[in-house]
Amino acid sequence: MQKPTTGTIPRQGGVTTLPGPRRLAALEPPNASLHVLGGFRLTIHGVNIELAPIAQRLMALLALRGRTQRSRAAGTLWPETDEAKAMACLRTCMWRVNRVTGGLIITAGSNVQLSSGVEVDIYRYIDDAASSMRSTTRTPATDLQAIGYEGELLPDWGEQWLVTDRERLRQLRLHLLEEEAQRQSREGHFGLALEAAFAALSVDPLRETAHRRIIEIHLAEGNIAEARRAYRTCRQVLIDDLGVVPSDATTGLMR
Repeated sequence: MQKPTTGTIPRQGGVTTLPGPRRLAALEPPNASLHVLGGFRLTIHGVNIELAPIAQRLMALLALRGRTQRSRAAGTLWPETDEAKAMACLRTCMWRVNRVTGGLIITAGSNVQLSSGVEVDIYRYIDDAASSMRSTTRTPATDLQAIGYEGELLPDWGEQWLVTDRERLRQLRLHLLEEEAQRQSREGHFGLALEAAFAALSVDPLRETAHRRIIEIHLAEGNIAEARRAYRTCRQVLIDDLGVVPSDATTGLMR
């Protein structure tokens, strides 16, 4: 079995991709699915598995970090507990998870990781989006569906260790959508190009590059009035919320 790795997902067309551990590669089809987009859910052979909150957090941590030192996992999940007690809590939590799941958490020396039989939805989303961007036989509708919004990363959890992963996912989604908007516009699919650009804007309403894509698409389609309206919206949003005006790159489109 291939062991979990850390690193970066290959860049696709200049897109800034999501660093971090990849889904464990299994020699056999995965028998467990771990969902972290939109909320936590674990299924084994299609059956929902109920876990205690701390057990959910251990599973999610290992899904996002890959192979992790036991001491680091314990310190992350029990930050206000002394090391010896935190390590004891980790051992108990691992035992309880494995008793319920049939051994989805495995140890290797001082490290702990998920079994290769676990498929994690966030990496399936990334793989699907990347495959869509690479494919030469894709269709516009399939592209947007693959890149599209599948929910925030564990939105109801307040753990500090999730902040970086959430931002990585947000940035990946924004760059993929903006690149897709450009591609759809180049191919003359202006409606789908706008859909992708507005999807990026829904993720971050203050993102100037997403506003700029909308202006560019309207200009490419020959809709000058729509482009000017989009520029005014961009300018007003940036002034109202950030106290700045659009950059020269955006303003130059309207000259």
